[in-house]
Amino acid sequence: MRFYGIALAMSAFVLGACGGGDNAATTDTTTAAAPGAEAPAGGAAAAGTGTAAAVTGTVHEVRMIGDAQGFRFEPANFTVKQGDGVKFIMVSGAPHNVAFENVPDAAKAQLDANIPAADKMSELQTRYFQTEGEEVTISFANVPAGAYNYTCIPHAAMNMKGVITVE
Repeated sequence: MRFYGIALAMSAFVLGACGGGDNAATTDTTTAAAPGAEAPAGGAAAAGTGTAAAVTGTVHEVRMIGDAQGFRFEPANFTVKQGDGVKFIMVSGAPHNVAFENVPDAAKAQLDANIPAADKMSELQTRYFQTEGEEVTISFANVPAGAYNYTCIPHAAMNMKGVITVE
């Protein structure tokens, strides 16, 4: 009987952790970049502040996958230019999210502001994506050059990680 109580408690915990917020809303990539229209042109935001900045360059696609080969981002490691965007697309093996780790203080506010509010779960972290085809585009406009480590929190232990290098 004690086993069933523990199993029930653990099930409730796991289901609560996988909830991830309102999944009824879909992401419209055309509106994801719209808030950046008010962002000042050129130059990075002051340290500690950030205003959403629209994608002004190429949009790179990253697929979030979980299958018989494992959990992964495809591609996981790549280089973008300032102003480019990265579109993360949920393919299989849900739930997935994108969480940036060890971001330098000078870049935190801008990168966080560039994650669309409708898709944000917390600072530097998207909500969980549950359904095939869900996506989020994150702008790297006004984000300082450097390497930005990211992971999928539910699958971090399975090495679902990557690095985006901004030139």
